[in-house]
Amino acid sequence: MVETTAARLLLLLSLFQSRREWPGAALAQRLTVSPRTVRRDVERLRALGYPVHVTKGPGGAYRLGAGARLPPLLFDDDQALAIAVALQTAPVTVAGIAEAADRALATIRQVLPTSLRHRIDAVRVTAIDNAWDFAAPPVAPDLLLALGTAIHHHSVLTFAYASATPPPDPAPTAPPVTDSAPPEAASTGPAATDLPTSDPPPSHPTAVARRVEPHQLAVWSGRWYLLAWDIGRGAWAAFRVDRIVLGPATAARFTPRPLPSTDPTAFITGELDRGDTPDHWPCRGQVLLDAPAAVIARWAPGGALVEEVGPNRCRLTLGAWSWTGLAALFGTFGSDIEVVGPPELAIACATLARRYAAASRCLPDPAAGRTPDPAAGTAVRE
Repeated sequence: MVETTAARLLLLLSLFQSRREWPGAALAQRLTVSPRTVRRDVERLRALGYPVHVTKGPGGAYRLGAGARLPPLLFDDDQALAIAVALQTAPVTVAGIAEAADRALATIRQVLPTSLRHRIDAVRVTAIDNAWDFAAPPVAPDLLLALGTAIHHHSVLTFAYASATPPPDPAPTAPPVTDSAPPEAASTGPAATDLPTSDPPPSHPTAVARRVEPHQLAVWSGRWYLLAWDIGRGAWAAFRVDRIVLGPATAARFTPRPLPSTDPTAFITGELDRGDTPDHWPCRGQVLLDAPAAVIARWAPGGALVEEVGPNRCRLTLGAWSWTGLAALFGTFGSDIEVVGPPELAIACATLARRYAAASRCLPDPAAGRTPDPAAGTAVRE
């Protein structure tokens, strides 16, 4: 229960910030007071100049009038903690956003009450990058703003898009078959703008002109995606934002279409061409799997490239820290594997096969009633 009237009024205003209209019973429950106390608090807000309207009758509700000026930065304890954690742990997927997040947290801290300031000061978080996130180069804030504006106003977009392509033959600098993990590779890239002022990324020199109806932005494992209707192809597509170079603005507008799925996340993660490549891994390989491409794409990690070969066959390109690590990854899909290349991957598969065969000899043989001797590699009668 909120102890003081002043604290209860602030919480009441906070609830009106989150939703304009509240049933009286719901407000009483949230404030842990009686409906009569809610009515008194509403009258107090009116006396302070807040236009709170009442809908009378069964199930009556309270609504904050339009144009009401709410107190700035009105946060309860949990909200202040949520903001502090979010600003400290947000992935650095937008160029310059880390510094802006630090400044935002400092600004919020200065205007918070002492009790809340101590609360967020107690939570200092260090965010550590995960190599498996396959984070793309940070995108420019102006590009995100331009895409978001086009989505909001239903404006047709034109841009040059550098599509993902299968990686070239293994570079001669690829490491030998080893289980040692290499140091993390830094990933940087050019900032996109609202005009095509730069060439496509060097590793993807072929850019394709696109004209789309933008519908939604999404972030997945450190990469921004634009879910849009590709007008030229007549199909939905997920575009990697860091590979978009916007063209001149258009005056064309569109009527939003129903999304391709009730869960846009499932659509994006299930796309065969997500604009992903494993270029930053030191070991890259390709195999054929006896499984539908749509199934493999749904579970393939970020950075995977899935290509349909037949109804129940696909080509999968992945990268990893070592050749044996890469071979093990390919084995997680529960499908027969045909190595396309490079030879180092085939050698790593043979290495793992020997290791797994040796490991399996440590298990009892129920048919023979024997337990293997790992040292001798032969079974011993019990």
